[in-house]
Amino acid sequence: MRYRLLGASGLRVSEVFLGAMTFGEEAGPGASLEECRRMLDAYAEAGGNVVDTAINYRNGESESFVGKLLEGRRDRFVVATKYTVSRDPTDPNASGNHRKNFMLSLETSLRRLHTDYIDLYWVHIWDRHTPIEETMRTLDDAVRAGKILYIGISDAPAWIVSRANTLAQWRGWSPFVGLQVPYNLLKRDIERELLPMAEAYGMSVATWGPLADGLLSGKFTRPGRIEGRTRLSSDAISEHDHAVVRVVQEVADQLGVTPSQVAIAWVRSRSRAIHPIIGARRLDQLVENLAALNVELPVELIARLDAATSFDIGFPANFINGTSPWVYGEKGQLVDERR
Repeated sequence: MRYRLLGASGLRVSEVFLGAMTFGEEAGPGASLEECRRMLDAYAEAGGNVVDTAINYRNGESESFVGKLLEGRRDRFVVATKYTVSRDPTDPNASGNHRKNFMLSLETSLRRLHTDYIDLYWVHIWDRHTPIEETMRTLDDAVRAGKILYIGISDAPAWIVSRANTLAQWRGWSPFVGLQVPYNLLKRDIERELLPMAEAYGMSVATWGPLADGLLSGKFTRPGRIEGRTRLSSDAISEHDHAVVRVVQEVADQLGVTPSQVAIAWVRSRSRAIHPIIGARRLDQLVENLAALNVELPVELIARLDAATSFDIGFPANFINGTSPWVYGEKGQLVDERR
């Protein structure tokens, strides 16, 4: 396991993050405390140091598990959690990114995690009803108070994130150093706006769902292998999905690795800013996924996987790229990129 700096900060974070969404047995199938302990120990032994959870995961049991599992070694880990999602569906102020919900959510998470500070506190999703100025000032106040060290944002449009960080720069507030988004071979939307924006701001990008709810592992698409659970019904798996999974399997067979490892290695290959979030319900699944760190995809196989997805980046990128020879002229095509 190697380490990178978290966004524009000096904090060292591991190449992959451990997702704790499966930690706990509340609200559906998950992992027991002892299985979570085994997974956390295996992740730490591999060199991982970031544990990512949220106030709402497993109705709060995920945070409680993480708090118990980190007793005696909390400061060796980068603890990341999130707020926004409702703490009480009957209370209109128990959700959102306003100051009241922030304060009560943060105190709840600190108590469950048995800690007096959060290393990385994520805004879980954009709240249309709360001015981004209020959210950024509130987060900065908590950073200045020492309850939060760094902040990030998840599931938000690029223009909101860009506006937030511009406001932070102008007003001397703490900026978002991380972005959390879904990304895999079947969901490449972030390549249009979000990933280029994050790279331009020097943000780290934590990506969830690298296996697309298990589809890219092949277990839901191969004949006779419909097993386990997925949020997608078999009817929702398209022929395009099957075609991509077949190519993933072929690449895995060629390299002598598993489809899951190929899918995670592809995500890692897209940008040095990306840190895949690896989640599992069992130790053996986690160990298999961590082995993706040892998989290097040759350029020709990356191109083959890219082609299989038939991804169209759309306007304005296609238009800009297509008109560049005319816009910049013959010599303009010889100018190297800044990065």
